[in-house]
Formats: sequence, C-alpha cells, structure tokens
Amino acid sequence: VQLQASGGGLVQAGGSLRLSCAVSGRTFSRYVMGWFRQAPGKEREFVAAISCGSGSTYYADSVKGRFTISRDNAKYTGYLQMSSLKPEDTAVYYCAAGTQCYYYAGAPFNSWGQGTLVTVSS
Repeated sequence: VQLQASGGGLVQAGGSLRLSCAVSGRTFSRYVMGWFRQAPGKEREFVAAISCGSGSTYYADSVKGRFTISRDNAKYTGYLQMSSLKPEDTAVYYCAAGTQCYYYAGAPFNSWGQGTLVTVSS
C-alpha cells in the first residue's frame, strides 16, 4: 500500500490548511486512518484518527476543536482540515493506515506516507 500526503505549506498563525492523503494498493475502507506529526527535535506524535467507516474520530488534546479529520472511501483519500493554526503546530505531518477498523491508544499503523511540511509563522 502507498500513501501520499500533500497540502502542506507556510501559513500565518490563525490561518488554515487542508492536508490530503491519497491511498492506493489496499482496500482503504477497511482500515483506520491516522495523522501524525513530528516537530524538529521532537518525537513523532499522534494528531488524529478516523475509523474505517468514518463513524468515530479521535484527536490529540492539543488539536481538539481546531483540526478535523475526514475521509472519502470512494476516492481513497483522507483529509486533515487544520484551523486556528499556531506556531507550535509546525511539523512534518504524516498520514498512516492501520491494520484494524478502529483507533485505540497504541494501535498499530503499518503503512505510512512520506510526510508534508507545515510551517506556521507567528
């Protein structure tokens, strides 16, 4: 399976961006999809996840109320709408596909995209 993240860029604090994740090579609709990020000098962290049928979404406390995850299974594409961006949101954002339908803490994600850089200026 291949994942291709896109949509990153430079934005001012308070602005918005929408990331996309195109998936190929696997039945996308069967698996949870997640977004993670890694800031310079920090470990990769969980941002958001969405269950296989879009019925359940999960967010890190740091982005809750500002970010929205969604997916279009027919288009094999996932999205992360980011609003009210802060400088601390600056990171490389990765999309990933899991091995099960629902997310839980520590759930395995075995397929990863290459990442897209989001830079938020103050």
